[in-house]
Amino acid sequence: MKLSRSLKIAAATAAVTLFAAQPAFAGFTITGSGSTFAAPLISACAPAWQTSTGNTVSYSGGGSGTGRKNADTGINDFNFSDASYTPAKASVLHIPVVAAPVAIAYNLNGASGQLYLSQKTLSDIFAGNVTKWNDPEIVADNSKSVPKTTIVFKKDAKGAIVKDKKTGKPVVAGKTTSSITSSSITLPNQTINVIYRADSSGTTQNLVNMLIAQFPSTWTKASSGAFTSVFPGTVPLSFSSASGSAGVSALAKSTPYSITYVESSYATSNGLGKAAIKNASGSFQLPTAGGTASFLSSATASSTGVLTFNYNTTDPGAYVLGIVSYGLVDSAVNGAYAQAVTSLLKYLLSDACVNTNPALEYSSISGSLLTVDKNLIAKLDQ
Repeated sequence: MKLSRSLKIAAATAAVTLFAAQPAFAGFTITGSGSTFAAPLISACAPAWQTSTGNTVSYSGGGSGTGRKNADTGINDFNFSDASYTPAKASVLHIPVVAAPVAIAYNLNGASGQLYLSQKTLSDIFAGNVTKWNDPEIVADNSKSVPKTTIVFKKDAKGAIVKDKKTGKPVVAGKTTSSITSSSITLPNQTINVIYRADSSGTTQNLVNMLIAQFPSTWTKASSGAFTSVFPGTVPLSFSSASGSAGVSALAKSTPYSITYVESSYATSNGLGKAAIKNASGSFQLPTAGGTASFLSSATASSTGVLTFNYNTTDPGAYVLGIVSYGLVDSAVNGAYAQAVTSLLKYLLSDACVNTNPALEYSSISGSLLTVDKNLIAKLDQ
């Protein structure tokens, strides 16, 4: 049942008190695969969990398609997918554990300034209808005469988003409203090099789900994790692809005048710009933990944990590409390894884990969705 430990994470040397005592299932190595979107959080949180429990975790990524395939065939102790699906076995649960924004990342060859995009312009870029950086649509979004309003969220001393204890929504600190000045981003007369995921990707599926919902006359095909199967027409030569979040962000970094979609921390680590996306209230929000939490607060969850997003939420702080990654776990499996997986999922849901590195922009699950998570985890071996 175990795969290679290619990404085995070493236990931290400093003791961290997460549980009152070493659990009875200490000393096991649990394996997982799937979403590369979830990988940075798992990597950041694993050392403290390992130190506390005496277990280790090996997570090999591979993309959401890999996670779903492995969950269906019983490979690994747990897997992750950024998109829901119908498992081959009814006992496989998908638990929305990881929340973070998908950034629209760009490389304008050293040009400074913030890029602003409406959802319509974003759709036209990824549909191949807007092909130049100085296209009138992009110019209009970045017009110097149009004020840009952004909601700002309250943070604690460590930089983590502060949430209301009753509602679980992020606390708004205020808003900034300013007109773009002459020092803002330069939009060159250059072809937009669109970079998409080559592998079956939940990140892709979340992007196209939003585009299909908002612009059905353009995005007429069924949703899929494969970008080429959803693209409206023949993929242009100016489009290129790479596998995994690390792959597309690295390719964007090395490709001038490119744009891609990737989990926010990958964009940051590769020095890419991140577009502010206009929501239904008219605010332009950056891909942040606060924007993700605001967006998810308007989502509805089924008893099985599947989320339905509201892309037209009027919450001014909502970042409309905030997504979740589902932990895929077979509730029929029992024993020490299953108990270790339950422990890991509980820790990944905790503020102690999510706030380990606020710069990664992961958001803790809260409110009614957290109640759904707890009910699902209660079905696992404790």
